[in-house]
Order: sequence, then structure tokens, then C-alpha cells
Amino acid sequence: MRSNELAATFAPDAGRESPLEGTDELLRRFETHLSAERGLSAHTVRAYTADVRSLLGTVETDAGAIDVRALRAWLGRLAAQGSARASLSRRAASARVFTAWCARQGILSTDPGVLLGTSRSHRTLPGVLRREQARDLMEIAGLAADDGSPGGLRDLAVVELLYASGIRVGELVGLDIDDFDQSRRVVRVMGKGAKERTVPVGVPGCVAVRDWLEHGRSVLVTERSGPALFLGDKGSRLDQRAVRRTVHRFISHVAGAPDIGPHGLRHSAATHLLEGGADLRSVQEMLGHATLATTQVYTHVSVERLKATYEQAHPRA
Repeated sequence: MRSNELAATFAPDAGRESPLEGTDELLRRFETHLSAERGLSAHTVRAYTADVRSLLGTVETDAGAIDVRALRAWLGRLAAQGSARASLSRRAASARVFTAWCARQGILSTDPGVLLGTSRSHRTLPGVLRREQARDLMEIAGLAADDGSPGGLRDLAVVELLYASGIRVGELVGLDIDDFDQSRRVVRVMGKGAKERTVPVGVPGCVAVRDWLEHGRSVLVTERSGPALFLGDKGSRLDQRAVRRTVHRFISHVAGAPDIGPHGLRHSAATHLLEGGADLRSVQEMLGHATLATTQVYTHVSVERLKATYEQAHPRA
């Protein structure tokens, strides 16, 4: 369907029985745009599509009637229903992407999303481990692997690799065997937006992954395993939920540690790198952040920790 035909489908005089008739087709095309053209993750595509479906459900006529007043009214209703600032910020972003796409497709004559102003969501400082807590975490995971069981070796490798590389849990479970290069001590990661990057891994992390490959994976491998680097207890690719349970289980035994999951290990790795003298651009590249502003939150974490230490230690704080 060409752009002008699609626009006609959603025009007020198209003669439809319901203002929502054709919504599914519009959303399908928008979903294809997000995944195929923009390369967004499946999670982001689902979130944006759900937001737009919510928006279209409030439009009295059709998508072609969306203007800035309709957008503000939609967000206002969500706010009145108790949506958090972060949720409203994301939904506003979804609406902007959608209206920009509609304008390019000819469904909207102009893009009302550019007039939509929303306050930035309040970015809270992430919970991170202290260096000694990270060391204790690895020792606890090492004790679980001392019996040589496949699960213990895998869990140690998972925790070591998450902290050593700072990769996301989704990136970790998506790794294949060939993505891990032991000789170069790097791992090849497919990040958000299908962007590939190479991340260094320290010696302890490499040793843990090597032990898992040599003594753990071979025990759990089945015909369902494929090339997956990490396997679950039944031989299929390891699930993100299993990784989260593992991290929370180990963290619960670390004295004084915040209750963090895999993303908390990513935060910790980034914070410790910056505290150790790494430059912001290098950390941005390692984490796969699209903008430097996202990485800068970790400098705020370091400053806050420094201030807390000062207040506790300095006699005239």
C-alpha cells in the first residue's frame, strides 16, 4: 500500500463504520518501521506499539486527526491515572516517533509531535556495589562452583562476565560460543539497535568462562542447545530470568550490598571503571550507550559516593 493510499485509509471521509477500523494495519506497518528500519529491540518495539495503540484508542476520529492537543490530552489522562514521570516520558517519546512517521507517510499533514513538550524524567542514581562488595560477590559465586557442578560453573561464569564486561543481561544470554575470544580476552556483543561492539574481559572472567565451556557446558548440551554460550539446566539457551535469580541469590549473601540484579552489576562495572581513571568515552563505547549523556550518570554516582565518604570521614564535614 502506497503512502497516499494509507493516508486515505485513515482520512475522516473514508467511510469506515468505526474510527478504529484499520488500526491494526497501521500498527503493523509502524511496528515494521521500528524493527526493520530503525532496528529497535523487540522490547522497545512492543512498548512503543502498546503506547501508540493507547493513543489511537483516545482519538475520536482517526489517526489523521491527531494534533498536539490530542497528544497533551492523552498524556494528561495517563498522568491523572497515576502514571509515573518515567512512563509519561517514554510514552511521549513513542508518540513523537509515531507522529513523525505518520507525517512522512502522508497520514498527517504536519508533525504535531515536535510541539509536544514534556519534562525530563527524574533519573535516579543506580544502586552499585563497592569494590570490596564486588570482590565478596565473586568469592561467593566461586564457592558455589567449587563442587564442579555444571550449574555452579555456569553461575560463576555468568556473574564474572556481567561484572567484567558491563554487558546487559539480554546481551549475555544472546551470546554464542564464537562470540567469546579467549585468546584476545574479548567478547563480541550485539547490542541495542543491532549494533555490534567488542568488549574486553578480565582474566578472572575469561578463566570462569573457559572452565564453564570445558567442564560445564558439555554436560548440559542437548540437540536444543545450538551455539548458545550459556545453557540452562535443561540444555536450552539460558533465560534472562534465571540470570536475575542467580545474581539476586548471590547478592543476598554479600554483607551490606544493595539488592541489585544484572543491571546493577553493569552499573557497578561502569562506576568502578570511572573511579579507576577510565575516560568517559571509553566507558560509553564499552557499555554501548548511544549518547555520552547516558554514561555521565555514572560520574554522578562517583561524586555522590565521594561526598558520602567525605561526610563520614572528615572531622569538619
